[in-house]
Parts: sequence; C-alpha cells; structure tokens
Amino acid sequence: MKETLLEALQEAGSLIKEKFNTVFTIQHKDGINNLVTEVDQAAERLIARIIQDRYPGHGLVGEEYGTVSEQAHYKWIIDPIDGTVNYAHGIPLCGVSIGLLEGEELILGGVYNPMMDELFIAEKGGGAFLNGKAITVSSKQTFDNAFLVTGFPYHFPEHKDPLSTFHRLVRKGLPVRRLGSAALDLCWVACGRFDGFWEFNLNPWDIAAGYLLVQEAGGKVSDFSGNPYSIWDKETLATNGHIHEPLRQEIIGA
Repeated sequence: MKETLLEALQEAGSLIKEKFNTVFTIQHKDGINNLVTEVDQAAERLIARIIQDRYPGHGLVGEEYGTVSEQAHYKWIIDPIDGTVNYAHGIPLCGVSIGLLEGEELILGGVYNPMMDELFIAEKGGGAFLNGKAITVSSKQTFDNAFLVTGFPYHFPEHKDPLSTFHRLVRKGLPVRRLGSAALDLCWVACGRFDGFWEFNLNPWDIAAGYLLVQEAGGKVSDFSGNPYSIWDKETLATNGHIHEPLRQEIIGA
C-alpha cells in the first residue's frame, strides 16, 4: 500500500507540475472563490485509477468526486490539489495529499509538492520523512516567540469568528502566516518550519495525511477543546506539543 501511495502521489504530482502555469479550465464550487480546475479533476481520476487497479475493494473519499465504497475497511482520503486557488494563480504553494484509513485509524499519509520537489511521507509507528530524511517538529517551548500559520474558511462557523484569534495573536506581536494550503501547513509543522497551526472548517482530504505526519514527527493534534483528533472534525490544532496548550487557550479566548 505504501508503494501505491508513492506511485499515486508522484504520478499526480507530475501531472499538476506539467499543467502548472498553463491554460486550463477553472470553475467555482460552493462560493465564488472556492475554485476547482480541470487539473484537480484529472489528477483525482488518475489517483483513483492507480488505487482501484491495485485495491479494487478499497474505498475512496475524494474532494472532487465524493465517496466510493463508503463501508470499505480501507479508505483512501484524496485531495488532488490542496491549495487550488494558489495553483490557479501560479503560486507554487500547493500539492497532492493522500491519507489511508484502516477502520478509523490513519496508517499512511503523504503530501507531494512537485513544484518544490518536496515529498512528505508518514507511516503509523514508522516516523515521518521529507524526501527520504526523517523529520521532527520544532523544539520551541516559548509561546511568546512561536512561529505560527493559519487559514481562513470560505464559510465562517456559526457563532464563531476565526479572525478574533488571528487578531489577538498579531496584536501580541507573534508572526502568523497564511499559506493557502492546509496540507502544507501541517507538513511544515511536522518538519519544524512552523511551531503551530490552527484552522476552522477543514475537510478530511485537507488534513488526513498532514495529521499523521505531525503525529509521527512527534507533534500533537487535537480539536480546540483538546480532544484527540478526528479527520471528520471541523476544528484543527496541530503543534510541536510544547506550545499546544497556550495556543489552544488563545483560540478559545481564555
């Protein structure tokens, strides 16, 4: 299954790199700026074909084409291009993200940004790697100089204001970035570039691979109440572990 994951990431990555900064069809989904391109769709079809040729009994949960074999014990969680808005505007901060569930447990995950040639892979109990080299989260312990990353949803959750946390943190002078790809945000926490990431209203395909990467790199992932993560949740908090609770307190406004 790991070989299948690698093949799917690399084949889809080659496709999106080939089409990067070319002319392609762009459509709008549920919101004027929530985009999908013909490259997203072609890449997901390619990934699905690779997986189904090897494992016809496995399920698929894809961003563009929905769920196939919902009751399957193994499910591949697929985002053919995480960061489509970036991709559509020629910004190379995007990539293919694929996670594999056995039951409800993530056992494999990978994210590939072919424009930067960075391939992140994690296996349950086997560590996390960037281009074949083991990675770990940062060792930063002081929240006051943490380097953070976040994202803003297309649809704000009811009775919550995601901008309030951002406002509090930047008013305190903390550096906060917004890359436009949750999958890369999580990868960059896993390899120690960022100390923490939070976001509302993400989907399973945005986060599945990244969650496993952070966990296997020694970090911590939870919801905003501190409960263990689920890829089906709408609250994402991922850190190096040391700054987890201070960042969580900022998010809930404590």
